Amino acid sequence: MKAIHITKSGGPEVLQLQETPKPTPEKNQVLIKVKAAGVNRSDVITRKNTATYGKGSPQTLIPGLEVSGVIELLGTEVKDKKVGDQVCALISDGGYAEYVAVDSSHCLPIPEGISLEDSAAIPETVFTVWFDVFMLGKLQPGEKVLIHGGTSGIGTMGLQMAKAWGCETYSTAGTEEKVAFLENLEVDHVLNYKKEAFEEVWKDEKIDVILDMVGGDYTQKNLDILNKKGRLVYINGMKSIDANINLRTIMAKNLTLTGSFLKPQTDEVKTQIAQQVEKNIGPMFRSKEIHPIIYKKFPLAEAAEAHRLMETSEHIGKILLTM
Repeated sequence: MKAIHITKSGGPEVLQLQETPKPTPEKNQVLIKVKAAGVNRSDVITRKNTATYGKGSPQTLIPGLEVSGVIELLGTEVKDKKVGDQVCALISDGGYAEYVAVDSSHCLPIPEGISLEDSAAIPETVFTVWFDVFMLGKLQPGEKVLIHGGTSGIGTMGLQMAKAWGCETYSTAGTEEKVAFLENLEVDHVLNYKKEAFEEVWKDEKIDVILDMVGGDYTQKNLDILNKKGRLVYINGMKSIDANINLRTIMAKNLTLTGSFLKPQTDEVKTQIAQQVEKNIGPMFRSKEIHPIIYKKFPLAEAAEAHRLMETSEHIGKILLTM
């Protein structure tokens, strides 16, 4: 099969299309003939420094955390899927390829009305938002939630999920075009962080849950605008992973500060997330309350161009690689 390999740490040019052996599914896995793969910031981080990956040599490293496609082969103990099933799946690596083997319980059915190709944009965003906002952040219907970076893949999906959950939604974006997009997505409160200070505009809003991928000086600002017993959840620190905070703020308001990486979670945790997503979020896709936002698609061989686009942060929604 053909696959994109990270040949060494570096810029987008280190992504090379190569022939590589087709994977063989283990007893609890299925082999998926890939239709499309999602591109994520984690892929860019791994490409820039393969040491962050933690296993394997760069020559064997195929990035990609989510795919959609058709099941072609079953492991010996798989009972919940059949050959020919159309699925999208969360994977720990290997998505930039024509085939991938994945734990059967990490696959989701393709939502009715969403194409097999576009469904590649679902797993990483939905799993991340469910795990961080709903499981760790314990978001409840009727609460207020702020998601920074609202036009990212995570942002566009998370805001829709929170809205469908019955929450009041807040978000920040860096251009007027992105602000307008979020307003059209019916986000309740949006501001351009380059023109307005969110911690001033929303200082009296008493927000219950904040999902942040910025870090740095956003941390104390986030804590300042949280409601009593509010929850601040981190999934990245794009500005800085270092933060100075006033512990008195946390103690005075009984706040929770937490965060996660999705990729290193155990198979058991990912299975639990998949089950809860299918139960709670599956109906939102079927009722058309939520849908993946696709910005641009590239052929697999143009993975380097997809990474260059992601690094500009110009995109709104997801970037996909198609087979």
